[in-house]
Amino acid sequence: MKKETESKSVAEKKEPVQDKGVGAKIKEKEPIRKKEQKENKEQQKAPKAKKTKAVEKNKKPKLNKEEKKQYKIENINGAFVKKIKNKYYEQELKKLQIELVKLQEWVKNNGLKIVVIFEGRDAAGKGGVIKRITESLNPRICRVEALGTPTEKEKSQWYFQRYVPRLPSAGEIVLFDRSWYNRAGVEKVMGFCTDEEYREFLRSCPEFERMLVRSGIILIKYWFSVSDEEQERRFQARLNDRTKRWKLSPMDLESRRKWIEYSRAKDEMFAHTDIKQAPWYVVNADIKKHARLNCISHFLKQIPYDDLTPEHIDLPPREDSSAYVRPPITDQSFVDEAYGGKIEEQH
Repeated sequence: MKKETESKSVAEKKEPVQDKGVGAKIKEKEPIRKKEQKENKEQQKAPKAKKTKAVEKNKKPKLNKEEKKQYKIENINGAFVKKIKNKYYEQELKKLQIELVKLQEWVKNNGLKIVVIFEGRDAAGKGGVIKRITESLNPRICRVEALGTPTEKEKSQWYFQRYVPRLPSAGEIVLFDRSWYNRAGVEKVMGFCTDEEYREFLRSCPEFERMLVRSGIILIKYWFSVSDEEQERRFQARLNDRTKRWKLSPMDLESRRKWIEYSRAKDEMFAHTDIKQAPWYVVNADIKKHARLNCISHFLKQIPYDDLTPEHIDLPPREDSSAYVRPPITDQSFVDEAYGGKIEEQH
């Protein structure tokens, strides 16, 4: 019994020592754990911060209240752009077309002679701009010239000869949908002219244009620039639209394959023909509606004009029609009314 009592007392004495040792170890580990936890938190925060910066970099920009009525934000080829809304586009186009009518009256009354050249990549939107310019103007004052392939007789003439009769008389505006610059572009790239003919064109073209300007012609030149990706989209759209498929010629398809050669030819052409008397103006045409408004707006700024729009006219009263007897309707040939027509009374 005595031995058991002694062993218990020894055990009781040892237990507090053991507890003290474990507590000391726990206290020693606490600062280490806190340090590890802190490092782990910092490591977790680091990638999140980078992700936030990346998101901010590609964050969609915001428009103010007025801009929201006019534009929408779209991501085109990896970049955010302001794309005009249809309603605002129609409003601005109408304003510009009213100004074009004012310019037309000024040209007519002052006997001005204006030549506008539209050049650029295939499917760049040249025809769309020309259409918006002419649709509100008098075709006797503003006309479009789009010459086809030269005949054998024309090939034997001085290169600029077939363009001269198309130049404007006093009070006229002529819009060239492609022009004498075919020689610097398609003819050069596709091998339709010799190197000697090409070099002669680069020498004589600036002098020819200076002659036109000295004769009193206002010469304005536009180059419509479109990206490779956007041209591809427009070509595909033409292939899928039966009303536009005619716009794709074998020459257009070949131009896709020779994109770089066309780029070099354009650079060479600009280097020789971007002259002070008739500089080139480049139109960014990746968004057609923007290109139309920007080009027309710029064109109007090139020619000072006053508003000579005819004043309001009161229509005179009609004559008394009682003395006129119409011939029978059955004596006339009418177009069949496949659409619309008179509603028959139902009994």
